[in-house]
Amino acid sequence: MTPLDTDLDDVPAPQGQLTLKLLASRQDTNLYGDIPGGWLVNQMDQAAELAAGREAGGRTATVAIEAMDFLSPVRVGSMVSVYTSVREIGRSSIKINVEVWVRPPHGRYLEERQKVTEARFVMVALDDNGRIRAVHG
Repeated sequence: MTPLDTDLDDVPAPQGQLTLKLLASRQDTNLYGDIPGGWLVNQMDQAAELAAGREAGGRTATVAIEAMDFLSPVRVGSMVSVYTSVREIGRSSIKINVEVWVRPPHGRYLEERQKVTEARFVMVALDDNGRIRAVHG
């Protein structure tokens, strides 16, 4: 990689695969009309579960969410896109990076988007009885 490949003027882009895309609507707001952080965490958890389930070939559960900071609020009418990328696969666990990007409700350009938050989710594979199992096998 050359210094030209890492130009700081590059527009940041989501890392990983688009796993979930939805609209932040009025029914998702709190008492003050804002989209709460917990709603975003729920969407991230669903996306992590989808990505982990593909790797594990079945049921998974969240066992940890590593550091999460919210960079900006999400407004009603924003298009929310959740991206996932598998970072590590252990014997029974899968670590998945999850990023949330939004397009504001009145964005002028389709490409106009901003990162809202990211976190690493640690998921474990489960058998039919809810016990931890090996990811493969």
